[in-house]
Amino acid sequence: MSKILIIDDEEVIRSTLKEILEYEDYEVDCASDGKEGLEMVLKGGYDVAICDIKMPHLNGIEVLEQAMAKKGDTPFIMISGHGDIETAVEATKKGAYDFIEKPPDLNRLLLT
Repeated sequence: MSKILIIDDEEVIRSTLKEILEYEDYEVDCASDGKEGLEMVLKGGYDVAICDIKMPHLNGIEVLEQAMAKKGDTPFIMISGHGDIETAVEATKKGAYDFIEKPPDLNRLLLT
């Protein structure tokens, strides 16, 4: 069973993604901000991290950068409700596997 970490400050997004992914037989953990998410991803054991970009404490790009610098073995899918092409390109250049706008297309997310 694949283990997924959801890092998002919006409770509705976290709980919805968690419910859907668990229904699809994934094991899911959640972090409510970038700092907590970075600590969890650095502990390891995740097959993928789904990370919001706009968050308090550490934004998603900072989480991605620090995770890649310290332990670059977890693929990141970045999500944002404030997405634009520049943000998507920046995230990809810094190591993100994919970039999805909020609300996420759940079929695309599952395929990714």
